[in-house]
Amino acid sequence: MNPLLDAHAHLDHYTAAELPQVLGELRRRRIRTLAVAMDPPSYRRLRELAALSPWILPSFGVHPWRAPDYADRLEELTPWIRSAPFLGEIGLDYHWVQDAHAYPLQRRVLAHFLEHGRDKVMNLHTKGAEADILALLREARPARAIVHWYSGPWRIFEELLALGVYFTVGVEIHRSARIRELAAAIPEDRLLAETDNPGGLEWLTGVRGMPRHLVGVLEALAEVRGVDVASLEAQMARNGRALLGQAFHRPAR
Repeated sequence: MNPLLDAHAHLDHYTAAELPQVLGELRRRRIRTLAVAMDPPSYRRLRELAALSPWILPSFGVHPWRAPDYADRLEELTPWIRSAPFLGEIGLDYHWVQDAHAYPLQRRVLAHFLEHGRDKVMNLHTKGAEADILALLREARPARAIVHWYSGPWRIFEELLALGVYFTVGVEIHRSARIRELAAAIPEDRLLAETDNPGGLEWLTGVRGMPRHLVGVLEALAEVRGVDVASLEAQMARNGRALLGQAFHRPAR
């Protein structure tokens, strides 16, 4: 039986009281999880969690919301970028971040990750900055990039596909016609699922997201794409192997 893949979750955002349930669900449901970081302290916590569960794949990143704090400390980030097995959450945000003075600082941090980690899987935040992300990826040509929770322009979606980017679909598939339209259009070999746990579902519904909610995303994806769940999961497993290599079946340590 192939494992499932949650391609984007913030496992360090769970409380100590929630963790036993989270780790239990990852184990029982066999959910390999790309756990993304917000900053270096977040990544250190993810590494601690990965020591508790082989289902957790920790990723090092500086989220665009945190980028201004690190824009003048880039050399501190370089060893982490080079040693981490995966990178994320990184990217740009011109939507939720309304202070335009932060945008050049976000771009500076992202450019540093692209320069020093282009050979690694990258988990990208693109909200409101899709055109700039496209331009940076065209220049840097990273080996494997995931765009998480895309909701931007259709033209840029198609151009990102031409660069070989993977796209995640998450819990908003239950509520958004736009997300369902995109979910139906992603080529089968570029399609991934995510939860953005624990905050993604909580933001939409008030319900705390848990690993089991990935199953509902997969069921909705199968319905939107007109395939059965077993066929979708088999394709997702192929995509997981293509993206992560042996780490999809055997955790990176």
